[in-house]
Amino acid sequence: MRDRSVLWSVVALVALTAISMVIGFVWLPSVHADFTVKGLWDGICRAAGVPASWGTAAEPAPAPLRTTAVVLEPAMARPGAADAVGRGATLALQCTMCHSARGAKEANAPNLAGQYPEVVMKQLSDYQKGDRTSAIMQALAGKLSARDIQDLALYYAQLPRPKNTPVTDMGAVPPLVKTGDPMRNIAPCAACHGGMEQKLGTPWLEGMPKEYLAQQLAQFASGERRNDSHAQMRNMARALSAKEIEELAAFYARQAE
Repeated sequence: MRDRSVLWSVVALVALTAISMVIGFVWLPSVHADFTVKGLWDGICRAAGVPASWGTAAEPAPAPLRTTAVVLEPAMARPGAADAVGRGATLALQCTMCHSARGAKEANAPNLAGQYPEVVMKQLSDYQKGDRTSAIMQALAGKLSARDIQDLALYYAQLPRPKNTPVTDMGAVPPLVKTGDPMRNIAPCAACHGGMEQKLGTPWLEGMPKEYLAQQLAQFASGERRNDSHAQMRNMARALSAKEIEELAAFYARQAE
């Protein structure tokens, strides 16, 4: 009796295994709308989650979008020699239409007067390599040599910055400038752009045109502009509302009467 019970147990186990395999590897896959396998082996591979054949060439992964190839170095922020500044002043004559002769103009173009030299170097290099787009700026930057870019940056860095309306009431400073918003992972603007600290490669924003600042924040938020190293600005701007962008742009653009 014991031998017969063992035999029937084995038979039942084999039958149950066979039925389970038919259901799991043949019937269940076949009822899916996207069922395209051919043959039992393909059905088994599909159900088990393994490829039906090995060694086939996989489609290459899409190349990551370029952000910037510029490596910021402390030496880029040092003042330039007189001959470099003088040469930069000559080169800057072709920039006066948008940026004025003194690097600051009431137009929707960034003020360059007093801007940190490494900032100008980085942006011109990014335009040159196509990591930041602008039909006008890419055409102009494409003609510049590495020395041209450096001399231009050193010239603009020594120009006097536009005067801003002094901040007499700290309550009028937007909270995002002073403290950021830790709950949304937004760092204070002043931690990088001056006021508390200036991070290498981050621009001086005081006196920038309001429309320009709002436009750049919106482009960072949408990903249209992406030449920020490690997506630092994109991560900040994505969390901002349209009202906050407008408020920040208005604060930094304030001008002295």
